[in-house]
Amino acid sequence: MRPRLQFLSDDLIERIVGEALDLLATLGLLVQNENAVKLLTDHGAKLDRDRGRVTLPESLVRDAIAKAPSGFGLYDVLGEQTHDLSGDNVYFTPGSSGITVLDSDTGEMRTPTTDDFVRFTKLTSRLEYIEAQSTAFICRDVPEPVQDSYRLFLCLLYGEKPVVTGAFTIESYRLMRDMQLAIRGSAEKLRAKPLTIFSCCPTAPLKWSEVTSQNLLDCAADSIPVEYISMPLSGFMGPVTLVGSLIQHTAETLSGVVLSQLANPGCPVLYGGSPAAFDIRYETTPMGAIETQMIDCAYTEIGKHLGIPTQAYIGLSDAKALDAQAGLETATGATLAALSGINSVSGPGMLDFESCVSEEKLVVDNEICGMSQRMIRGIEPKEDFPSRPLFEEMLEEGHLLIADHSRKHLRSEHYFPGPVIERANLSRWRAEGSTTTWERARREVVRHLEEYEPSRVGDDVKRELTEMMTAEARRHGVDRLPTHES
Repeated sequence: MRPRLQFLSDDLIERIVGEALDLLATLGLLVQNENAVKLLTDHGAKLDRDRGRVTLPESLVRDAIAKAPSGFGLYDVLGEQTHDLSGDNVYFTPGSSGITVLDSDTGEMRTPTTDDFVRFTKLTSRLEYIEAQSTAFICRDVPEPVQDSYRLFLCLLYGEKPVVTGAFTIESYRLMRDMQLAIRGSAEKLRAKPLTIFSCCPTAPLKWSEVTSQNLLDCAADSIPVEYISMPLSGFMGPVTLVGSLIQHTAETLSGVVLSQLANPGCPVLYGGSPAAFDIRYETTPMGAIETQMIDCAYTEIGKHLGIPTQAYIGLSDAKALDAQAGLETATGATLAALSGINSVSGPGMLDFESCVSEEKLVVDNEICGMSQRMIRGIEPKEDFPSRPLFEEMLEEGHLLIADHSRKHLRSEHYFPGPVIERANLSRWRAEGSTTTWERARREVVRHLEEYEPSRVGDDVKRELTEMMTAEARRHGVDRLPTHES
């Protein structure tokens, strides 16, 4: 039996959805994109020009929910399916859009570079339980107009896993789409085998900016999956109660569903988000707070109730180092996410309120993800009945170390973490150097980078990607991109 977690009753879910539908029908949305406004009003939404807000009738929202698919596949650069984003299937990916990295040598946070991004992509490609890549942080050694496309370019050049990404500008989208077309070969093949998920973020409260709504419409037109990232901040830019924040999150997310499904009925979407509790003592948004994690799990229950696959930023930490707090918050979040059946879990590798990425933390988090995946497989009998013969053998032999039953079921029944997790006895631990978690994680990072093998995508595709990126950089006055291996 698969273990499951539940925070909301069906009745409470219906009440939350009902309140969200009322907000959309009465208070409405501030939509700052004329294309989106026209699309909405052409299909029955009402524009209040005095308030500048668009109201959505319940029937329009319900129709969009019905059109959203209940799941979709995600595929790597070679065209092999890696994800089935449906039901209670759970997949982990690093967090996205960090602004610093934790320097492995100094232990200090600093500005990221291309070299950092290449290393991180190579490392991610090696980790079994991190099933997708992400455009994890912003390379500051290239100009802002090309930062979005550049990160995706490096992911596709050095990794094979599908990518969770996004754009901070309208202009970036076209090249990011064209890079995916270069990988797949045609628009039809890209629709059939999606390679990326784009994050599209409404602004709290109840607002879609020009950029994010256009990204949403563009992705829908090309059938590129999107995850809606609603971000109510409980007690600041959202009600202080968890239910109140869930009402806001539901309204903002459903408005995104409407835009996507009007633009292209049936296009793939994830009911996602990155809400947070607001700590008024420090004026911070702790992603590791238990209330944040409860909201994440609860809104995914709403998404599942509506029949839409889910996503959440959870399984990360607000700590500033790879310490006990980092382990506590990450493991709690990853465990809750797995028990909730969140389809796409974004967060491993991240520290400092979703803003700093650490290579060492990523390899530790990979083990947390592996343990979480083992947990949700649950407990099932494996030739355990009748049990008497097994116990007779144990009494006769004095152990079951080499019993047929042990050898047959050992690997499937038990999760054996890698060397980053310490399981030796005290004397052996001392004999092997009394290493800390950080030291073992650092050693694993080095090993993975040494054993990295280049992406198997064709050299002709790599050249095409490089030519596309180089041309885009030159268009913005950059004659030469930072040096990196090809």
